[in-house]
Amino acid sequence: MPGRPIWQCANKREPEKEQEAQKWIEAVIGEKFPAGVPYEHALRDGIILCKLMNRLQPGIISKVNISGGDYKFMDNISQFQKACIKYGVPDTDLFQSTDLWDQKNIALVTQTIFALGRTSYKHQEWRGPFLGPRPAEENRREFSEDVLRAGEAVIGLQAGTNKMASQSGQNFGASRKIILGK
Repeated sequence: MPGRPIWQCANKREPEKEQEAQKWIEAVIGEKFPAGVPYEHALRDGIILCKLMNRLQPGIISKVNISGGDYKFMDNISQFQKACIKYGVPDTDLFQSTDLWDQKNIALVTQTIFALGRTSYKHQEWRGPFLGPRPAEENRREFSEDVLRAGEAVIGLQAGTNKMASQSGQNFGASRKIILGK
């Protein structure tokens, strides 16, 4: 698929990652997934995802639809996605509603949950469990004017060199023949 990274196109599910995501969600919301229900089916109506967001940031989703038809449950998924963006998850890390609803790309749903887990590190008010590695933090450095000026005189290796450079031996196609008329 154009526009998506290769790991998303592969749609390769990783049961270990799904179990890790499920355990984190259960720890955050304080309840277990329904017994005997597969991971993707438990998440499909969006109720668990909305509960997760409301535990991470209380009140971020004002109304969770716990009954109704498919339209109401699709609305839960949409509300979850909007809440993720408000919470700070980059929109590039979000799955599309059909990825979960039609179970087209459950691996991407899991990736979104991991992105949410990484984002929770940035919220100091969150005291619960985290998911995945801590994101890198800024390592700001201050340099004196003397050090900065000294750095201007150095030619970096990325600039390369043109010593010994020539075009000899290169063939750029057919050579031009000049025919002198008699």
